[in-house]
Amino acid sequence: MNVHTLQLGELRANCHIAETATGQCVAVDVGGQPRLLLEFLNMKKLKLNKILLTHGHFDHMGGVAEVAEATGAEVFIHSDDAEMLGSASISLASAFSCMPFSPVSKYTEVHDGDIITDGDCEFHVMHTPGHSMGSVCYICGDVIFSGDTLFCCSIGRTDFPKSDPAMMIQSLEKLYRLDGNYRVFTGHNDRTELEYEKNSNPYFRRFRK
Repeated sequence: MNVHTLQLGELRANCHIAETATGQCVAVDVGGQPRLLLEFLNMKKLKLNKILLTHGHFDHMGGVAEVAEATGAEVFIHSDDAEMLGSASISLASAFSCMPFSPVSKYTEVHDGDIITDGDCEFHVMHTPGHSMGSVCYICGDVIFSGDTLFCCSIGRTDFPKSDPAMMIQSLEKLYRLDGNYRVFTGHNDRTELEYEKNSNPYFRRFRK
């Protein structure tokens, strides 16, 4: 699967554009600067069908409303984070952002084990609470879109409202127990690989035999 990455919004969160068929794509997280994403799609001649949100914090959904309206893309988010899409306070926008908050009113709630199909691709939903209660990873083939659950040699913060350090440990173990290697497209900073993280990420140390 061909994946393009843009860094959008005030916190430069990664927006991953995954090509699912010829001329078709989904976007994983749209944190802001929607015009940049729309210009990219036009330049690449890609039709955006779906927006998959790894969680509901403002830096991952701040540009969703405008992009969804412009493209007609369906929006997907875990049920435990759905309330963030309509709230500047719960999404942390009021605490950390100086940009106007654009609520998202039309979306589909997903749950652990759901499969979202687009083009030739199936995106499997893995619920990975910790950074937020509704954080998820989307797994498609040899790719994991990890949001703010897993970073290169680090993990997402667990000191926000509705974060849970104990749940984060359980979620990290679910990722550690996956068989095989995966390309990991993270919510911030550089991509990585799961095998590298299993061997090098200090937060995985507790799971190593």
